[in-house]
Amino acid sequence: MKKGSAVVHVALVMLVAVLLCASAFAATVSSRSLSRLPKKSQSVSENTRAQKRMAKLRHSRRTAAKARKSRSKKVRASRRHRYYERFTMNSFADDVTEGDITAGEDPVVRQAAIEALNGMNGTVVAIDPASGRILAMVNQRLALSAGATPCSTIKVPVALAALTEGIITKETKIALGKRWSMNLTQALAHSNNTYFEVLGRKMGFEKYSYYAHQYGLGELAGWNIPGEHLGVFPRQALEKRLGGVGKMCSFGEGISMTPLQLGALMSALANGGNLYYLQHPRSPEDVANYQPKLKRRLDIAPLVPEVLAGMDGAVRYGTARSLRVNFSEEQVVGKTGTCSNNSGTRYGWFASYANTQWGRIVTVIFLQGGRPTFGPKAAELAGLFYRSLYTHSYFAEKAPGMPTDTAGATVVGAPQ
Repeated sequence: MKKGSAVVHVALVMLVAVLLCASAFAATVSSRSLSRLPKKSQSVSENTRAQKRMAKLRHSRRTAAKARKSRSKKVRASRRHRYYERFTMNSFADDVTEGDITAGEDPVVRQAAIEALNGMNGTVVAIDPASGRILAMVNQRLALSAGATPCSTIKVPVALAALTEGIITKETKIALGKRWSMNLTQALAHSNNTYFEVLGRKMGFEKYSYYAHQYGLGELAGWNIPGEHLGVFPRQALEKRLGGVGKMCSFGEGISMTPLQLGALMSALANGGNLYYLQHPRSPEDVANYQPKLKRRLDIAPLVPEVLAGMDGAVRYGTARSLRVNFSEEQVVGKTGTCSNNSGTRYGWFASYANTQWGRIVTVIFLQGGRPTFGPKAAELAGLFYRSLYTHSYFAEKAPGMPTDTAGATVVGAPQ
């Protein structure tokens, strides 16, 4: 018994020893593994450079947040106060040709003009610049009316006047901002108002008024055309609070110009300086006996190429580029105009001429209406007009007929 108890006792001692060793080993492994884990209270310290960078980022984020908030407020304010002009005039009209006298017009030109207008509330006047003959006048009631604000088409006579006075050359750049300037070609092509406001202020009202009347504004453009109106050219400059002479030269503010007046001036550009009275034959006999009547000779021939560069740019890449969607076979130069009378009517002008191998034809399109009415739309319609003429071989060699050399035309007095 004693021997067996001793054996049991030894076994128990050994078992206790083994358990103690195992416990110690487990405790050792656990303490090592835990020592590798970061303590929750452990902090990371950055060097001075990193701390400055972090502070800068926090500042920029706060600044950006403030800017976004400010922009948001401005957008909300602009939405609340944005002014939308309301138009009451219709851009389309029925029977615009009603009452037109057409017996002495060119039937091909007239039909092309009617198709181009396509029911829009406007007029198309097509002129032979070599003689002043009106080839077609669609919607004669509107064409012969008191006219309207010329909008940006006024930039053409302003450019001629400034060039004549030596205020600018074609390449003269005018600063429009700290890092922005334009020359005449760019200003005409893109119809920049600020450029022409500067020209107007440099020229002054007296000189501007003189040249405007020389170019036919404020006087009858036609020779004994029943129903024609004079238009309006003011006797004094626009008030400064309304923009002064600068606004008159950039936008035509305070001026009322007729389609015939603009057509006569455009014809003088096309023929090198002959300002003809426009004549509207009323019968085939009038056409057969037609004689040009020269109002005055304008000394603009050397300046015409400098103005035409901008008008060519307007059609190729500027405000009138919509014309080339419909017609690009021949060179067309022109000038658009868009504005409103602040009484519910918007105006759209486009004055141009096709410069072809077989002669030139001047076209003035004047539209009135609402939001669909604007200068580039008038240019688009002009493209349709020239396309139709081209399709009917109008821009081709013509059989001998009415002479186009009118160098011997006599100067006549004002029509009675």
